[in-house]
Amino acid sequence: MFSVGFAALLRTTFDVPYAEQMIAAARTSLESHGFRLVGGADPVTDADAAIRCGHQLAELEIDAVVVLQATFADSTMVRAIAEQIDVPLLLWALPEPHTGGRLRLNSLCGINLGAHALRRAGLRYHTAYADPSDPAVIAQLDALVRANRIRRALSSARIGVIGEHPTGFDTCRYDAAELRARLGVEVVPVPLRERVFADARAVDAGAVDALMTEMQGRLQGITDDAPTRGTLATYAALEKIAGEEALNGCAVRCWPEFFTELGCAACGAMSMLTDSGIPASCEADVNGTITQVILAQASGEAAFGSDIVSLDSARDALVLWHCGLAPLSMADKAEQPKATLHSNRRLPLLMDFMLKPGTVTVARLSEAGGEMRLVLGRGEIIRGEKPFSGTTGLIRFARPAQEVLGTILAEGLEHHIALTYGDHLPALLALAQMLELPVLEL
Repeated sequence: MFSVGFAALLRTTFDVPYAEQMIAAARTSLESHGFRLVGGADPVTDADAAIRCGHQLAELEIDAVVVLQATFADSTMVRAIAEQIDVPLLLWALPEPHTGGRLRLNSLCGINLGAHALRRAGLRYHTAYADPSDPAVIAQLDALVRANRIRRALSSARIGVIGEHPTGFDTCRYDAAELRARLGVEVVPVPLRERVFADARAVDAGAVDALMTEMQGRLQGITDDAPTRGTLATYAALEKIAGEEALNGCAVRCWPEFFTELGCAACGAMSMLTDSGIPASCEADVNGTITQVILAQASGEAAFGSDIVSLDSARDALVLWHCGLAPLSMADKAEQPKATLHSNRRLPLLMDFMLKPGTVTVARLSEAGGEMRLVLGRGEIIRGEKPFSGTTGLIRFARPAQEVLGTILAEGLEHHIALTYGDHLPALLALAQMLELPVLEL
């Protein structure tokens, strides 16, 4: 349940009984849709009361503040509240009937005045002009509170970067200082050989046995051999390091050293790590991992970082693929996932399955244009013949697939894009506004 601060602004020179009726209706509508309203129950009628209200809201653990403009008021009250809070602020104005008589509330003019004052003061706000029962207000507030929870998670997030991205993979470059300044994300370097490989080699054989038994129940064709055990030990090592370093995600240099020095693939380990709640991306793609963290926070489920590798013209879909690191929770239940070998290096352990059908949100924290922005889209994973081995799926957008692909290439976007199940576009658009990130919609 989301906690929302609620303050109703009221001037007693207007129609107080009508205003109180609208306040009660607004509160009932919000509470009936699952929002827990906190703060003073009495209307705010002067500047002193607004200051006290702001103090009270600033002390509470809340996800947003709704200021209901029950009647016209000058901007002093809304500004007194806005200056003290660090959560999304929704200024809500109420329509009133055109009676040919008295203007009973003059609510819209009130938020107009308040919005002007906040804009001039450099304070952020959102607005709604709707009846208490209007579902659009509920949807807007829902997006704001979800976006704020993602913002808070990012502000304390720690992303482990394990090794460096491969030469020529400029799509995996990142600016640690800008990430900290813009998002609050801290990038934590983790040595590949001295830490990850050393810890993987030191994993107890009994722990690997337990993981092997677990995966034998989830994957067809998994073999108990040294390379597969190396991947499972890598998962155990990454999970241990994530706990020790308080990591919220991992960007892993997955090749060539895992193959040439540890003798196994990292893909299966990253799949398992993502499923355990710690998003992982390959090729040390820090911005890709941050995108997965954002999507996982939005959905409460796993997020997968994928390449786009082909166009299926017959189905008007793009082909998502990666060697074998998608989380098993995304597998189509029509067929049991399989264990497989890396297609080029011929070493295990990789996952092999098609993505389950359903609505997905796709995103990318991108620096392709020289500035940080958020690439967003919504699509549908559809069933079709498996295009390639590994973890793969077909995604259909509202726009023709050729147009989406054209946008990706014309914009020079990064080759990794992340996805999670469900439609979370409203919350992510609100997040971009909060973080002052330009948006490119696919």
